[in-house]
Amino acid sequence: MGVVIETIVWEPKPHLYIFLFCICFLSLFLTPYFSKNSSRKTGFLELGTVSTSIPASFLRFQRSFLLVYSLASVMEGLGSVFGEFEYAYYGLSKEQMVVSLCIGSAASLLVGTSLGILSDVIGQKKVCLLFCILHLLIGIWKAVFTHPSFWMTSICLSLASSIFSFGFESWMVVEHDKVGHRKDLLSDTFWLMAFYESVSLIGSQVLTNWLIDSNAEKRIIFPSTAVVFLAMMSIIYIVKLWKESPPLAAIEGYKVSSVCILGDKRVWLLVWSQACLQFSVMVFWILWAPIIMADGRKVNLGMIYPCLLGARMLGSTTVPWFFTGPSPVRTEDCLLFAFITTGFVLSAVAYDYQEIGFLVTLFCLFHVCIGLIVPSLARLRTMYVPNHFRGGMISLSAASANAAVLFVLVQRGYYRNIGNATMMAFAAFGLFTAAGCMHLLKQWAKQSHHNWHRG
Repeated sequence: MGVVIETIVWEPKPHLYIFLFCICFLSLFLTPYFSKNSSRKTGFLELGTVSTSIPASFLRFQRSFLLVYSLASVMEGLGSVFGEFEYAYYGLSKEQMVVSLCIGSAASLLVGTSLGILSDVIGQKKVCLLFCILHLLIGIWKAVFTHPSFWMTSICLSLASSIFSFGFESWMVVEHDKVGHRKDLLSDTFWLMAFYESVSLIGSQVLTNWLIDSNAEKRIIFPSTAVVFLAMMSIIYIVKLWKESPPLAAIEGYKVSSVCILGDKRVWLLVWSQACLQFSVMVFWILWAPIIMADGRKVNLGMIYPCLLGARMLGSTTVPWFFTGPSPVRTEDCLLFAFITTGFVLSAVAYDYQEIGFLVTLFCLFHVCIGLIVPSLARLRTMYVPNHFRGGMISLSAASANAAVLFVLVQRGYYRNIGNATMMAFAAFGLFTAAGCMHLLKQWAKQSHHNWHRG
């Protein structure tokens, strides 16, 4: 008599989704009631209720921006839901996939940095429009051609991702300052950006699965059609409703001011911290699936992906608790512990391939910290980086991260000199150095405050 061995496919328990949803709900609902310093006095204000302490003009501005930012996040997500499957569908081998990633990193490194500087000089609205146009071209390219050039697609997607990392935030901060809204309200928009981005990425996965409907062979181009539609909506909205501030600096003036700004050690600490964060996130998304599926383990990755983004949503909702809660803490202190936590998480992953449930727990903890770190770093940029240098500063950080990613991809993909564990260890080391940067930034801030009082 034959023995039938059943193959078990691991996936998260349904109660994990319920738990993340409930915790996010409670965090959003209870924050205003437990906050002594926040001007918000009603629950769910960010999601649409009315407050007498916040100007209605700011709420209209915030919601208008978050609408476009959410559409941009969905466009970013639609292009990455299927990942390797889409490459394989169009006949690319593993080696060609690595080449595609390398080309994308090189494009971001060589061109993406100049786009950040360009946005500071010509205005952020034009660069945000370029983001939408790139996605529009990619969507049309995939929908029209049976076998689109994935080298060109990779370049366009990488440039669009570079713009996404700085363009929308820079426009929002500049316009927020131009209109005259209170600076303390920026923190709310920063954490809501992280929250809405995670929600939109989950929505892009749901939308893609609905469009394909278990028939990927015939409907693989449907997500590209959706991208075309969303890109056209975003272009129309930005052109008609977004305002463009006049360029804050001519090229010569930008050069002079950038020299002065880059002479500030605090800016370099922020640049390095942002670069380490971006590098660790990119390494994570490259390696998380191979690590979980090591040794031939069967895993439903599509069910784990929303857990990770749900954890990031939870992390972003903790921002108002830390900075406007009953006992507000310094941004540097919060980032110091968050960077140390993420460093230890990736160190544990690099040390040994754990049991799947434990790995998913570590990955969720990593994303909770990422949800906290991203808006907190944006908060620090507002404190130390002038508005007219914000895009250039973020793109400078991205250039360092892309250079590191390109290096590890070449070493891993071609020369086989390093393994997945080594790449994770590099990312963990970078996060520990970022924690050191936050410690130095805190010490220098205290010293400056002390000298000011003595003076």
